[in-house]
Amino acid sequence: MISRIDLRGDALPEGAALRDLLPRAEFDVEAALERVRPICEDVRHRGTAALIHYAQRFDGVTIDRVRVPAAAIDRALAELDPAVRAALEESIRRARIVHREQRRTDHTTQVVPGGTVTERWVPVERVGLYVPGGLAVYPSSVIMNVVPAQEAGVEGIAVSSPPQKEFGGLPHPTILAACALLGVDEVHAAGGAQAIAMFAYGTAGTGAVGSAGSTGSTDAADGAEAPDGCLPVNLVTGPGNIYVAAAKRLLKGRIGIDAEAGPTEIAVLADASADPVHVAADLISQAEHDTLAAAVLVTDSLPLAEAVEAQLKTQVADTRHRERVTEALAGRQSAIVLVDGIDEGLKVVDAYGAEHLEIQTENAAAVAARVRNAGAVFVGTYAPVSLGDYCAGSNHVLPTGGCACHSSGLSVQSFLRGIHVVDYTREALAEVTHHVVTLADAEDLPAHGDALRARFDWTVPTQ
Repeated sequence: MISRIDLRGDALPEGAALRDLLPRAEFDVEAALERVRPICEDVRHRGTAALIHYAQRFDGVTIDRVRVPAAAIDRALAELDPAVRAALEESIRRARIVHREQRRTDHTTQVVPGGTVTERWVPVERVGLYVPGGLAVYPSSVIMNVVPAQEAGVEGIAVSSPPQKEFGGLPHPTILAACALLGVDEVHAAGGAQAIAMFAYGTAGTGAVGSAGSTGSTDAADGAEAPDGCLPVNLVTGPGNIYVAAAKRLLKGRIGIDAEAGPTEIAVLADASADPVHVAADLISQAEHDTLAAAVLVTDSLPLAEAVEAQLKTQVADTRHRERVTEALAGRQSAIVLVDGIDEGLKVVDAYGAEHLEIQTENAAAVAARVRNAGAVFVGTYAPVSLGDYCAGSNHVLPTGGCACHSSGLSVQSFLRGIHVVDYTREALAEVTHHVVTLADAEDLPAHGDALRARFDWTVPTQ
């Protein structure tokens, strides 16, 4: 069901050589670029009409508008299961506690008397938050995207999620209800690359099929008229499939992006003290996301590895999405990696750079403190990845595909820009002018120096 990679006995290779030995899903964003390029161009030129076309082509639904009416959002919240509502509200509460602490404050540094540099933290003006809607429903992703944006002070927030045939061309009602709980009233029924193009180019001023140029349409079921266009955004965040990732790559520069998210990953670093029942359950929990989901166990205990293999067979047989889980566990992206000790295990997980990394060892907190590369680290028996997915207070939009070696998960910082404000008096500038002129001349950019000379009756002293 799951393969083994035995790295015991010899010294571990370094850097890329070690990474190349570890399991990883095939995820060729570059190849997907040519698939999404014409779609993005179509949305750029035809706007809402193109989105309606792709809803039929890719999602199998016929819609006459893309913007979700406010009445539909309100209705989704009113009809939400009370237990689900309570769970979403608790998830929101905990996420706010954590993300509110991430807020930045402006800071002014006096470099010299009369010369200061202030770092101002300014939120992006408008963001587009993408929420997947394929094999599963992700209201939790609404929370993980919206809460840090709100805590950062973003004024314009738009959410997009694929239209669902089962729900009359609207996004899943639980996603709409989560938006309502968060006070988000701009939601669009668009998925895939076309949704990212909508955010990048905007569709305001373009109408539905047969009414190009219209900025509004009537939804008879809700008896309300609302704008159907989407204004362009500055930043797009949120996970998605390979076509979403490709569209982000294609449009990066026109929009900012959080990351090119790949298939989800869990790595577990465990020793003989770990409970194989827990380890197997946690591997399965991530494998049920997608057939490309990665589940990796790194251990120095052969008995644990064997016990986990036995548990996987037992537990997979009883899980609802057993076919999907089985394919994910059997794929090249999943494996049990055997190492000589926890020190070697740390080298392996740092080389892997997992989206989610569980530490199930003796002295788990001390081992976790030594981890350098992971999207999020889960310490000990009672901090499984599932907790982080929903109610730990942490963010579950995390780097994948080894990007945790250089990138961070979504946070308030993702929605802020640091702007340096330079304020110098005449005297402070005069004191440093000769250094500026010297450096400008050293770089053969004399006009840079002249810009300072123009402010003073000053020339470079001759030797």
